[in-house]
Amino acid sequence: MPFMPCHWGPATFIGLALFRLFDFPTLLVSCVILDAEPMVVWAFNLDRPLHGVSHSFLVGAPIAILVAAITYLSKSKIRPILADLKLAQDSSFAKMLWSSFVGVYSHIVLDAPLYTDIRPFWPSDRNPLYGPFSDKQIYMTCFVTLALGAALYGLRLLMAGKSSSPQPPDSTADRK
Repeated sequence: MPFMPCHWGPATFIGLALFRLFDFPTLLVSCVILDAEPMVVWAFNLDRPLHGVSHSFLVGAPIAILVAAITYLSKSKIRPILADLKLAQDSSFAKMLWSSFVGVYSHIVLDAPLYTDIRPFWPSDRNPLYGPFSDKQIYMTCFVTLALGAALYGLRLLMAGKSSSPQPPDSTADRK
């Protein structure tokens, strides 16, 4: 799948629809972090598969733990940004860890049907997830969920604006 934007669709939609269950920034980072490996392979024209072991459930696990640890340690820097974006959350490490695993594993599940070089169950060389869905179906799902996620965020901003706007004076008090 093209780098990053496609993976943000499902993560944005799920993260906002189930906002209390997920740490939103951890989910967004973890759903794209695996594309660091294909970017390096592509950028340096390395003689190896574009999607290596990072796109496996076994290697994805320590990556998820690392992302959760980094986002947890960065909480104090992330909180003000989230507040400005009307996405304030107070998350525990457990919530960040859960979010990170969902992000990393969703990346693998979205990419595995598309690429023959992915080995989701590495060290096995097989990719039993390859092929049940077309590229078009997966991309469309990602773009539709991104649009739905954007709509949820717009609704969130609208609701935040209504709750913070000054209330008009009570007109019944003026009639007395």
